[in-house]
Amino acid sequence: MTATTAILLAGCAGASPATTESTPVAGGTLTYATGFGEPTCLDPHVGGNMPQALLGTNVLESLFSQDADGAIVPWLATAGTPSADGLSWDITLRDDVTFTDGTPFDAEAVKANVEHMKDPATASSTAILALGKVADVEVVDPTTARFVLSEPDSALLESLAQTWLAMESPAGLTRSQEENCEAPIGTGPFTVESWTKQDNVTLVRNESYNSSPTGAAHEGTAYLDKIVWRFIPDPATRFAALQAGQVDVIDEMQPDNVVTATSSEDLAVLQGALPGASIRLELNSGYAPFDDERVRKAFIASADVNPGIESLFFGTVERSYSVLSTSTPYGASYEDDFAIDVDKANTLLDEAGWTTRDADGYRTKDGQRLTVDFPISTNQSIPAEQSLFEQIQATTKEVGFDVQLHPLDLSSWYASLAAWDFGVTSAIYTKNSADVLRILYDSANIQPAPSGYHPNHSHVDIPELDELLTKAGQTTDADERAAAYADAQKILSDGAYVLPLYDHLQKIGYRTSVQGLSLLPTLQLPYLADAWVQ
Repeated sequence: MTATTAILLAGCAGASPATTESTPVAGGTLTYATGFGEPTCLDPHVGGNMPQALLGTNVLESLFSQDADGAIVPWLATAGTPSADGLSWDITLRDDVTFTDGTPFDAEAVKANVEHMKDPATASSTAILALGKVADVEVVDPTTARFVLSEPDSALLESLAQTWLAMESPAGLTRSQEENCEAPIGTGPFTVESWTKQDNVTLVRNESYNSSPTGAAHEGTAYLDKIVWRFIPDPATRFAALQAGQVDVIDEMQPDNVVTATSSEDLAVLQGALPGASIRLELNSGYAPFDDERVRKAFIASADVNPGIESLFFGTVERSYSVLSTSTPYGASYEDDFAIDVDKANTLLDEAGWTTRDADGYRTKDGQRLTVDFPISTNQSIPAEQSLFEQIQATTKEVGFDVQLHPLDLSSWYASLAAWDFGVTSAIYTKNSADVLRILYDSANIQPAPSGYHPNHSHVDIPELDELLTKAGQTTDADERAAAYADAQKILSDGAYVLPLYDHLQKIGYRTSVQGLSLLPTLQLPYLADAWVQ
């Protein structure tokens, strides 16, 4: 690892705002309708998914944030200083922040949070993976927490900027998990007032708020009195509610709704590419039929993605040929590896022994059909994407694949992944650095986290790949990281483990009466402390 001096956290602009044309007015209620699904727990340490992060960004705060260029900037921490050998980081903290229950934010609180995230009983699947190299947190003094590492971690501060690793009141963490899930206690601009299951969570303004992130449009308390965070899973219903003025802001917009909103005087759209992995298909190489590289390559050579993206997404997304999103550094694109070649696909399947076809046209071998189970999370997959999967199902059928699509709710989808009960799946994994490759494709992550979730869905087990991801995670030399990540992505591409589709875009629709809405660059999540209703 290249030794570095203290990271200086400059006050760069940190949010991507909607245009504000009028003087902010305090007060009022904003109604936000989400399509990401209702969390089973509001504490993002537990599990760790997008529904938790969306809501949690306005209740909880992280040690660091990032500016629009990806540089680490202060939030609850003011600086991070690595040791010469990279095996520890001293994190300097603000001394003027208090949790909304009156508990002081200090190094003891940071230690308690890390221990909570790493405790198997918490059942974390996101924070615990991000903290995989953190062996301990030592309290040096009230404003200095020392992160002791098992090996250097070039992505540590980036990880600590994510909402899934946000700080919660140590007193709150001593409650039962059920109680903490109902209303986690943070330092953010809003607090959880109530949660009516299958309907809404109501947030109210934190009157003592004083820790706005770098780049916020104003310091101090939020303008809004209240946020009503509604759960409306159906995208047509959600957009109709926005058009009718029944809600003020929605997420997970359909492509055609984006087009409609951008041409409306009453509506507007705020967009940003979520960092981490692109939306992609992951082929389960640990089990038949994709344990055979020839079969994986045949699937990719016959899965014609581009026509569906062109016809179904109305120009709102572009085809990706990289496992990393365009907002993530060190992404490498290998377009030639994903070219459609039906003749090649047929030849590969013949070589793999799938030489006969049944009456329905599907390939068979030893009396077994070439079947690929494809569970789909209806909470995480928009209708246009599900239609894209149907087109992939049709094009791969031409060479003999029987792709069976199984729409499932989020919990059932997670269960199918945990049981390795799938041949291919589409997954979302948001992380604000290329270290997401280690989480998704290091062989160690074939084994499940305490929550039962194993992020290495492709079941990739390649020592050379592990070595490259370890090297990239230990060095802070940008050229070395770039080379290691490029080589790692080439191994994934050459082995046909992943089929990239497109960037996961945060598409926030809002009424133009809403001003000051922005996306925090760290995870492109809506930040509502600067928002107000005209």
